[in-house]
Amino acid sequence: MRWILMGASTIAAEHMIGAIRSQPGASVHRILSSSPGRAAEFAATHGIPHHGSDLAAALADPEAGAVYISTTNEQHRAQALAAIAAGKHVLCEKPLAMTAGEAAEMVLAARARGVTFATNHHLRCAGSHRAIRALIAGGRIGKVLSLRIFHAVQLPAHLQGWRINDAAAGGGVIADITVHNADTARFLLQDEPVSVVAKMTASGLGEGVEDSAMSIWTMSSGAMVFSHESFTHPFAGSGLELHGTAGSVFARGVMSQSPLGEIELVTAAGREAIPFTRDDLYATGLAAFLAATRGEGAPAASGEDGVRSLSIALAVRKAARSGTCCPVTFPEL
Repeated sequence: MRWILMGASTIAAEHMIGAIRSQPGASVHRILSSSPGRAAEFAATHGIPHHGSDLAAALADPEAGAVYISTTNEQHRAQALAAIAAGKHVLCEKPLAMTAGEAAEMVLAARARGVTFATNHHLRCAGSHRAIRALIAGGRIGKVLSLRIFHAVQLPAHLQGWRINDAAAGGGVIADITVHNADTARFLLQDEPVSVVAKMTASGLGEGVEDSAMSIWTMSSGAMVFSHESFTHPFAGSGLELHGTAGSVFARGVMSQSPLGEIELVTAAGREAIPFTRDDLYATGLAAFLAATRGEGAPAASGEDGVRSLSIALAVRKAARSGTCCPVTFPEL
């Protein structure tokens, strides 16, 4: 599988190029950027044979079979729809689009064209998250009562830019991190939220978008989820806690792009360290995606998963803006 990268992004450079090249027979074939100079520089740095800024020309390349999209959020829909129309498989960064309706349009287009379309929700590929899900599914903590996700960090300077200053490009911590927390909750609990209440604030890190948010979700099972995300907390760390009728799980440092962290299960029997695999998250996701393109199983996170995580994040933003409890609704797919 030869890949086109849409977006000369940090995530492509630091994680996705290596993950693609780790897959048997896969290669990075072309880099596309709105800046021809940026595309040329990125191609030279990373040893990519083709580069440019012409979307139509790139998608007309018969040697390329898949597209990875990591441009700014407002560009995802048009680029994904063009790639799907060209018959390419598409792996798109979260959030899939600016609205849930746009994201649903992308999923439906891929379904009609018969190509694989997936969301790059890398955290569900972490060995830590899969181990926690297994604990829940195995009944180790009994009935789940609550989940607390804290994903508050200091956004590095080289990742700031549009994320903290450009609402039109899809900036803000809710679009950037709440969608991850939403997918994490859905993946671990195998459940959906039905309503949310929320608060958000802008502390002055940027302009025009929120940089911190807190929300509480009521799940269909009755369990409660507390989600905290921020761009402004240099020493808070990240992790999650799960509490049930028979035990609790404490996981620190697991909301990471790298296979880090530790997990402890606490029950009436005492405390138990939970081991987990520490495979590369992105390589794990790429392997599942490529298998899906061959008709072998499903992507780690489908397009439908991306629609739902975006819908939850948008409900959080609506609740924060309105100061009311907002229902969570999902487009029909």
